[in-house]
Amino acid sequence: MVLNRLTRRAALLAAGGLLAGCTRQPDAGTVRLRLATGPAGAVYRRIGGALAERISEQVPGATVSTVPSGASTDNIRMLRAGEVHLGLTSLDALITTDGSAPEGLSAICRLYDSHLHLVVMAGSAIAKFPDIQGKRLSLGARDSGTEFTSLRVLELGRVDADTQYLSQAASAAALRDGEIDAMFSLTGVPTPAITELAQRSPIRLIRLDKQADALVTAFPGPYSPAMIPATSYAGVPATRTVAVPNVLLVRNDLPDDLVHAITDTIFTNTGSIISAGRDDGEGIPEAWHINVRTGISTASIPLHPGAAAWFQDRKR
Repeated sequence: MVLNRLTRRAALLAAGGLLAGCTRQPDAGTVRLRLATGPAGAVYRRIGGALAERISEQVPGATVSTVPSGASTDNIRMLRAGEVHLGLTSLDALITTDGSAPEGLSAICRLYDSHLHLVVMAGSAIAKFPDIQGKRLSLGARDSGTEFTSLRVLELGRVDADTQYLSQAASAAALRDGEIDAMFSLTGVPTPAITELAQRSPIRLIRLDKQADALVTAFPGPYSPAMIPATSYAGVPATRTVAVPNVLLVRNDLPDDLVHAITDTIFTNTGSIISAGRDDGEGIPEAWHINVRTGISTASIPLHPGAAAWFQDRKR
């Protein structure tokens, strides 16, 4: 019923050129959407691709292409500029100083939580967080959630490092080759770039429990203490850190019925999102955390009316 309603609605809107922010195809009723993901080696790239595939398959009249990016803050910028219609972001990078969402944007849902990794090679002299003082340190890609959260951690800890800005894949390669001493990565667990690095060379994760407490105190709302399980990376024990929720954002000018159908697709196709990329034997384990109970929890960021209506329908 949801999708039939959308088909009629999309056809009318597209035929009249009223599907705001969307590119109309020659075939009336078809709209082309763009979804901002993340850099190479990031979970955002994989889960964004899976979401785009499912929406294109399940929402009548919609096709979704992915747009690589620096990640969170880059995605917010592209959304506000009208360059994309959907985008992934970490909650801390999204919430403004007064606790509101950036103008013109709202949430479809919360997806899964990212964990902040501080990675070193197994033989490194770095044993605890303060040891990165003066060391060569990657803060992730420019405009990424990793950069945003890592800079907060460094400021709160009063640590100065020789910072560089590399994507997750480039950070892992640089760490392996001795070009940097440590890398931050705010990402799902496990994340492809770190998994591959751990399979090739022994690594360690540095505890960030004190840094988690400092973030929770200084910025109430988006942060919570967390644990990276021992099963996440080869040879790496469980490590305390901080977690940040990830949200799927949407421009407010997308029609309610379209966003309602996208929300329905995400929560009724979780299994196929999990198994995306299963040909390589991995799938997307972070997608196990996509569920209705936590999906509605987007803190101070309002849900798009179409998404809010879908969650309300679930209660009936």
